[in-house]
Amino acid sequence: MVLEILEYLLTFFFTVEYIARVYCSPRPRDYVLSFFGVIDLLSTLPPYLSFFLPNARYMILLRSFRFIRIFRIFKLFSFINEGYLLMHSLQKSLTKISVYFLFVLILVTCLGTLMFMVESGQPGTQFTDLATSVYWAIVTMTTVGYGDITPVTAIGRLLSAFVMLLGYTIIAVPTGIVTAHIIDETKEKPKDGHCPRCDAPVRDEDHYCSHCGEKL
Repeated sequence: MVLEILEYLLTFFFTVEYIARVYCSPRPRDYVLSFFGVIDLLSTLPPYLSFFLPNARYMILLRSFRFIRIFRIFKLFSFINEGYLLMHSLQKSLTKISVYFLFVLILVTCLGTLMFMVESGQPGTQFTDLATSVYWAIVTMTTVGYGDITPVTAIGRLLSAFVMLLGYTIIAVPTGIVTAHIIDETKEKPKDGHCPRCDAPVRDEDHYCSHCGEKL
């Protein structure tokens, strides 16, 4: 009972905050459709949905909506300078990381196929099909190494060692991409009287942005 009252009370405050943000925003539509705007809305909806879906057959569905509340945690990033920097850098790195992910997907498919060609047909082999071989390539390249699938031939073990060493170099690439964007973000200077990070208006005599706290 106490937890239910607390839930409704917190929902009320979140609702008031969301309405106030929409009302005070100079561009309400942009806020509503923004990342944090969607999170604000999703974190507030579940309690209201329970009023419109009271039937017992919908209770399982309502319970699945409860995980949306965890999205409230992401709002903290908008108040932390380093969190804002990380989110902005990840956003700028998304295209490069997506291309890199596609390259890795193609690579593990090729390596898995090659291992299947080497190991298939051998006595006691665990590489019984192509899907299993690709799974092995993913586990090995990411250096997870479950050990549930292992090669039995000398050539297969040599290929396995190569994939392990290759995994160390590949894992570091996304980190380097994001790090490069973080460095670029910290070196940016105010442009046309606006903060280089959040684009809020700043004055020439300001040393920090009054909106996100970025050092100018």
